[in-house]
Amino acid sequence: MRGRFYRLIRDLHLYVGLFISPFVLVFSISVFFLVHAWRPRIVSETSTTRVVSAVPLPGDLQRLSGRPLIDALKPMLEKADVCGEVGFVRHLVKEEKLIIPVTIPGRETTVSISIATRAATIATRETGLADAFVILHKYPGQHGPNIRMNWFCMKAWSWMADATVYLILFISVSGIYLWYVLRAERKVGVILIFAGALSFFGMAYALSR
Repeated sequence: MRGRFYRLIRDLHLYVGLFISPFVLVFSISVFFLVHAWRPRIVSETSTTRVVSAVPLPGDLQRLSGRPLIDALKPMLEKADVCGEVGFVRHLVKEEKLIIPVTIPGRETTVSISIATRAATIATRETGLADAFVILHKYPGQHGPNIRMNWFCMKAWSWMADATVYLILFISVSGIYLWYVLRAERKVGVILIFAGALSFFGMAYALSR
């Protein structure tokens, strides 16, 4: 029974690790870009601008805010052929204009709507793969939780990000179990665990001073 359990954990440890490796790679590379504020330009950024007329606007536009406003503007964005995660809606009252930034990993779109004429000016900028990694890293967080995850694809990505965290916890625990079962590796494992803990708490102590 013990040997069967060991083989099951060993196989799960291997296959789960292989499954989540692309997600871990995305988060690892994007951390490098965030920390060093450097993003490679594999291709040059491109931008386009177009105008869409007679866009539908909700009748109770003046009374809406937050997520209800974003949901009410979705039909307008669909008619304008704009999809993605809506960051916010800025209402310029005096200018009678709405500014709506919409993000897809690797692409930023700004929709400027004239309420009086119901014309939308849509500026799209392709930002590249490195920026896409950064967006995927940041967007599952709790920034603006009342309006975020308003695009299904980004919501699905947040589910996968959560699953990745849980599976990394499983790999960590199962790795400790597999190390413990292999008696020949216990001494080396204890040394490495001690060295890692010492490095972590030493750095935490230095940063807290």
